[in-house]
Amino acid sequence: MPTAHADGPREGPAGAAEPSAPPSVIPRPTEWHALDGNTSLTRRTRVLIDPRTASATALPAGRAELPGPARQSVRQLATRLRTEIGQVTGVTPRLTSGGRPAAGDIVLTLTDQGAPDGEGPLGAEGYRFDSRGPVRIEAASTHGLYYGTRTLLQLLRATADDHREVPRATATDRPAQRIRMVHLDAGRKYWRIPYLENLIRRMGDQKLNTLLLHLSESEGFRLDSPRFPGLADPEHSYSRADIEHLKAFAARHHVQLMPGLELPGHATVISEAFGIGFGSGENPCTGAHTHSHLTPDWIIDMTSERAVEKSKEIVDEFAGWFDAPLFSIGAEEVPGQLAQCPRVQDHLAASPDVSTLGDLLNRYINTLDDVVTSHGKRTAVYNGSEHLDAPQQQVHFPVVFLAWEGTGAEPAVPGHDEIAIGPFYDTPNNYHHTYPDEPWMYDGWAPSTAPDMLGAGVTNWADYNFWADDGYFEQHMAGARAILADRAWNRSATPDTLADFRARAARVGDPPGTTPAPVPPRVQGRPSHHWTFADASYPSGWTYAGSPGNTLLAKDVAGGLSGTSYIIDNPTPVPGVHGRAWRFDSDRDGVGFGGLDVAEPWTVSVRVRASARTPDQVLLSSKAGALKLMQHGTGKVGFTRYGAADHSFEHTLPLDRWTRLTWVATPGHTVLYADGERIGAIDASIPLPLRSIGTEKASLRGDVDDLVTWDEALSPGEVRRLR
Repeated sequence: MPTAHADGPREGPAGAAEPSAPPSVIPRPTEWHALDGNTSLTRRTRVLIDPRTASATALPAGRAELPGPARQSVRQLATRLRTEIGQVTGVTPRLTSGGRPAAGDIVLTLTDQGAPDGEGPLGAEGYRFDSRGPVRIEAASTHGLYYGTRTLLQLLRATADDHREVPRATATDRPAQRIRMVHLDAGRKYWRIPYLENLIRRMGDQKLNTLLLHLSESEGFRLDSPRFPGLADPEHSYSRADIEHLKAFAARHHVQLMPGLELPGHATVISEAFGIGFGSGENPCTGAHTHSHLTPDWIIDMTSERAVEKSKEIVDEFAGWFDAPLFSIGAEEVPGQLAQCPRVQDHLAASPDVSTLGDLLNRYINTLDDVVTSHGKRTAVYNGSEHLDAPQQQVHFPVVFLAWEGTGAEPAVPGHDEIAIGPFYDTPNNYHHTYPDEPWMYDGWAPSTAPDMLGAGVTNWADYNFWADDGYFEQHMAGARAILADRAWNRSATPDTLADFRARAARVGDPPGTTPAPVPPRVQGRPSHHWTFADASYPSGWTYAGSPGNTLLAKDVAGGLSGTSYIIDNPTPVPGVHGRAWRFDSDRDGVGFGGLDVAEPWTVSVRVRASARTPDQVLLSSKAGALKLMQHGTGKVGFTRYGAADHSFEHTLPLDRWTRLTWVATPGHTVLYADGERIGAIDASIPLPLRSIGTEKASLRGDVDDLVTWDEALSPGEVRRLR
């Protein structure tokens, strides 16, 4: 049986082993003492476990409500570790129960013994790490053992050549915050399971412990239950078997799969499926009683007993699908003008327990909270209800608030536990244009350890990018996710620059088992994308939730990258060259696609009728570059590589007449055509930007029709035939 430090006296953390530069580990351990030399893993290396605790997941000191129970036994973890070490080093250790460890072995031990630094127990997720030989990892639960093995694997991955050398060090490592979360908008967007598996692998590797799948939004419901036929589209939702698979997969990576629904607002898909919205039935509310770009069915009728009962049925069904300790019901952004709806006013006048819209909302939250708690979970809601006057109904005390307001430094909702999400929003469209401020996150954010601040989470929203590539969002989330993992675990002052941190993260790389992101095959001999701007309905699995004229569908009739316009400001459908065109007349007008840039060669062709000249007009854009109808500084057609150069052709787009523009790019060379005639060439190129039409500050002015892309460079003759 392995016993603590059976190989002889320990070097204490005091004396020769002083705190040192951060190791190549994300997140940075809270206490790390580097020593000279390395411990080598060899073909004789074993993974040793104690047979007395081989089937255990935690000792009493390692159990806590949050993040939830560990579900992987010591033996299961050790078995997985030997496979992962084999993937990293090429050497697969033997698993042994008991025995005296040798210098190159790895010893996993469950212990109730507290930390030697006098700062209390290791808790549910803390661990001790000692790599002086053998490598020893001790924890009170397999959460902690798992995190200790992530430190080991990252150290191995960051070493050169054969990845078999472990830097000698001792550490005691515990998280600052209990919840370290990633939030995905899985209501507006359907995420492929292989992407979710890769995300879970990366989260576990960085000691992030909660994946909140926000599974319903006004535009879509992503849980397919036979209890509610028609609510979800089977092709674009998750079955009970899918959820069981994801739960088991997440448990192996010590990630809790937390579900989120959205009730009573953001609920058009539910309201329309069951006829329970405020726009249904007699004496309905109207557009004057909700947000201007939405319909009253965006909100479930909280005055209707039938609607409330259906809400309870939905929560009851899906609370039983998940085993995470938290279950979100949303409950945000109920419009204040709803209080002026006669249906609401009549209900308030007739109900002795509610007198305001705030009371009505809080009573609804509490009703659903009763259902959630009957499943042994705590309810979570987004903040906002606290701003409504509610003299008779207060949200139940155990309800957790997901705080999208505030700085994330201190709790913002008195009387409730909360998780900070607002400062870490990733909504990469040109309407909201919110991205996590990575320099502030790394150098300025001090995560709160107040008892009622449970943690923090990077939060993705997929507004106006409903059919975007999974990889498009991953581009925007990966850096912020690593920083949040680092800071929410270790809130001490950062020891290096953000550039240094990014370099460390790059050295560590992806964990074992991560599968390469799918590379879309290049389309040859036909268009890769084609937007005609004809009137079109949302595809199966998505519900149109806007009021007329908002969030219009730009259907891709050649590929899979359809997009939508935004809210408030929208292009206007007008007659085009053939059928419909869209008229853009504001910098806020745009279309979100969420496509990944396409490397050269490529071709883009579009019919455009400009109506006005502005300093900068963008046709297609991405984070890296843009195709310009009017280039900044020249007013001519061109393209831009952001941060590098603006390029202009010798062509000014005429006003008030249709012109077909075509860009043809090969590596280092771009040619422009107007109405099939060659205008000129520039010895530069950019990848084809497919994030959006327009940017948040520079859309176009005029009409657009027949926008087409190819994954190849069309010949001059092919371009001429486009006329």
